Amino acid sequence: MMDILNALVAFLNFVFIPAAAYGAQLALGALGVTLIYGILRFSNFAHGDTMAIGTAITILFTWGLQMLGLSFGPLPTALLALPFGIACTAALVLLTDRGVYRFYRVQKAAPIIFVMASVGVMFVTNGLTRLLIGVDEQRFDDGVRFIINARDFREWTGLSEGLALRGTQVLTVVIAVIVVWALFWFLNRTKSGKAMRAYSDNEDLALLSGIDPDRVVRMTWIIAAALATIAGVLYGLDKSFRPFNYFQMLLPIFAAAIVGGLGNPVGAIAGGFIVAFSEVAVTYPWRKVAGYLFPGWQPDGLLQLLGTEYKFAVSFVILIVVLLFRPTGLFRGKSV
Repeated sequence: MMDILNALVAFLNFVFIPAAAYGAQLALGALGVTLIYGILRFSNFAHGDTMAIGTAITILFTWGLQMLGLSFGPLPTALLALPFGIACTAALVLLTDRGVYRFYRVQKAAPIIFVMASVGVMFVTNGLTRLLIGVDEQRFDDGVRFIINARDFREWTGLSEGLALRGTQVLTVVIAVIVVWALFWFLNRTKSGKAMRAYSDNEDLALLSGIDPDRVVRMTWIIAAALATIAGVLYGLDKSFRPFNYFQMLLPIFAAAIVGGLGNPVGAIAGGFIVAFSEVAVTYPWRKVAGYLFPGWQPDGLLQLLGTEYKFAVSFVILIVVLLFRPTGLFRGKSV
């Protein structure tokens, strides 16, 4: 019985809890991507770098608050700085829309033109992020680091395997739940949210109904910027901040959005967790768990399907499989 409990704790410690936190971060990122695709009708390749610059701005405000002696008690100071980061990022994406995307909307350009424009915006935003905060790794996760400490857990339970639950992991899931609830409430209960949904379902009919397209576009960019900044800050708190990491996250975020169904918010959430659990499960060495479950068996290898350096390959495979066999995703979003 103790071996089974040890195996369960090891599974929670190294697979379930990290994957749940990572899945929440991907889900928030994928929500931003699917919102832009569903309403503005193009794949925004600059979304990962929007997450990066939003996080960088939040870090700068965090440092400023810390210099003033302000903190958030047991919670990270970054949560106090997050509204400022969201406001600045929203202003930046609105300026980008005004200077880049609006021209192509007026010209009624093909979606591929918007995609290529977003690639250019991606490189410019990446450069701005590096100029703003540099290329080095930054850690800004002050506050209580552990809710459950591995050593204390072993003393409490008498198990040989210790459970470590970081405060940032719990914070990620809790904030993600609140943000998702607030987004769905906004889309389903408010006049602006209903206008956005109507514009997404049938643009021509929405325009005939008197819906202001410019207002819908502005609201979409503001919400996408907020989702990107929140997802980026939570990822940075949980792991660390490095601009290139957010560029790499673009693949699993798009995989999550496409797996769930582009343009479908529920699908984006489900896709985020599917991709996260797949990446973690495939790259985790299962030898320790197998050792607890089968005490007499000593496997030769680590029982690891892929090394951690190949975790993004898992997202790529999932993406290709879905595009080949179900391009509308699990929840029947818009086909790519």
